[in-house]
Amino acid sequence: RSRLRYATCEVKPSSNLDADKPQVTGEVLFRQSYPNGKLEALFDLNGFPSGSNQSGRAIHIHKLGDLSDSCDSTGGHYNPFNVNHPRHPGDFGNFYSKEGKIRKYKPNLLATLFGPYSIMGRSIVIHEQEDDMGKGNNKASLENGNAGRRLACCVIGISWKCLESLLPDNTSSKIV
Repeated sequence: RSRLRYATCEVKPSSNLDADKPQVTGEVLFRQSYPNGKLEALFDLNGFPSGSNQSGRAIHIHKLGDLSDSCDSTGGHYNPFNVNHPRHPGDFGNFYSKEGKIRKYKPNLLATLFGPYSIMGRSIVIHEQEDDMGKGNNKASLENGNAGRRLACCVIGISWKCLESLLPDNTSSKIV
């Protein structure tokens, strides 16, 4: 018998940022069927600069759900299998804002809400720069994609909020 688990992450700006940096807020919702379903996520983020020529923003899962020093205490990328970036379970890639917002549905993610490799209690970090996807020809590229400073973050926790309630009827694939 299949059952669903939901998780959420309430995104807040890093308190360690300069005042001229984007003040990103929003929410990331997750849904996964147990035992064999793939993780799905909906990213709903605000506070990016408006206008054209905006670079992408890397979004990753980090090891720790520790916000004691804002986003700087979340540790490195969550990489339980010790593989090179961008093959970590929480490497979500680059996101591009439209009118200061990111609203993106991503299915078939490698991360999971179940078992010993669960992302529950870990953090999501929204970075200042694009992810070079491991092609930067240096050690940092293979560890973190040279994604730059941490703009915003949150800790992933259990949720009763359903992803379905935020998706238009039968149109999850239309959210890009």
